[in-house]
Amino acid sequence: MAHDVTLITGDGTGPELAAAAQRCIDATGVKVNWDIQEAGVDVMARLGTPLPDGVLESVRRTRCALKAPITTPVGTGFRSINVHLRQELGLFACIRPCKYYPGVRTYFSKLGINLVIVRENTEDLYAGVEFEAGKPETAKLIEFINGLPVDKKIKTKAEETGVSIKPISVSGTERIVRCAFEYARKHGRKKVTAVHKANIMKFSDGLYLATAQRVAKEFPDIAFEDRIVDNMCMQLVQSPEIYDILVLPNLYGDIISDLGAGLVGGLGVAPGENVGPNGAVFEATHGSAPKYKGLNKVNPTALILSGMLMLRHLGETDAAARLEQAVAAVIAEGKDVTYDMKPHRNDPTAVGTREMAEAICQKLKVV
Repeated sequence: MAHDVTLITGDGTGPELAAAAQRCIDATGVKVNWDIQEAGVDVMARLGTPLPDGVLESVRRTRCALKAPITTPVGTGFRSINVHLRQELGLFACIRPCKYYPGVRTYFSKLGINLVIVRENTEDLYAGVEFEAGKPETAKLIEFINGLPVDKKIKTKAEETGVSIKPISVSGTERIVRCAFEYARKHGRKKVTAVHKANIMKFSDGLYLATAQRVAKEFPDIAFEDRIVDNMCMQLVQSPEIYDILVLPNLYGDIISDLGAGLVGGLGVAPGENVGPNGAVFEATHGSAPKYKGLNKVNPTALILSGMLMLRHLGETDAAARLEQAVAAVIAEGKDVTYDMKPHRNDPTAVGTREMAEAICQKLKVV
């Protein structure tokens, strides 16, 4: 059986990484009909939009995409393509495994960390409900808030104050917490930890925590606990091995997933999947690294492992397991790996993106 999959090649180093991941997935023997689509800065320059309609149309048709990194401008320019894809396609859950592979450089190598971070994708401050400083609508919003019979006021002037709204809903929280517990059951996990700031934001994070506690009662076979987000950061540095699955609102999930990646060796080995009722998009956690564009230098592991998660999602569990084993074997040998995975980053024996992908393909013949 052949699977229809959209391959979004991205920008910066994205096209190189996409080619490497595509090559490794094809080397597993799984038949994939790739629908190659472009998005990002390069397309913006040519077509005037970073996300052509054809990209969304393709993913809606295939219901499965592997996406290489796409640049998000800082402060100005277009909004995040990643966020837009998640919102348009209803991809409410971002699942990011943080697993240590022997041979990866990390201070935590002896702990055998194997965390999964489940992040809500559509609400919270990333919903994009923002009001720019100095705009008339911002002044009206501030005037409205300050006119309410509550003791919380915005005390700075409208012309110098930007406002972001943080929506957290019962329905949004229910589905992300259920997703975390269902993932735990499916993959033999033992504990789910809800992360929040309910001690301060009582009507948003407080709602999130109360809803998570209620949903947890539906899963008596899985242990449940909660942690305040700042304490969670400390706990992950002190005792990361005692945690299993973390479920978080959008912003905290974004931050903590990078922390989790750091524990196991960095963003170069951090895959991710975004899932919803109508499909899934698989992507590396890291960005597009445009300064390395065309240099055949960056680590393809995260996107290749995202491809492994994609194969698992498609029901190709044997191929997914073999691909992960091949990646792990190449990393453990430490010979055909990129500069960031060498003991010293200026090691002249480091190989390029294509060469590491080829080594993984060769390993697939023997695992």
